[in-house]
Amino acid sequence: MSGDPARPRWLAIVATRLAGTFGAILGVVLLGRAHDWPTKALGVAIVAAALFMIATVPRALARRWRTPE
Repeated sequence: MSGDPARPRWLAIVATRLAGTFGAILGVVLLGRAHDWPTKALGVAIVAAALFMIATVPRALARRWRTPE
């Protein structure tokens, strides 16, 4: 196997997106099953954090690993 770092980096970005997606799903399920407002607030916070993670972390990783020109 060659020393090309592209595949593990791509897998890390995909894993980050999947973790964020599962977090958002968890938040939506928690929000749907909640009966009191603190639990609903927790569900909203989890969904917001997961969406923020999906939007920012893969881009930050790609920027960090960008090949110098």
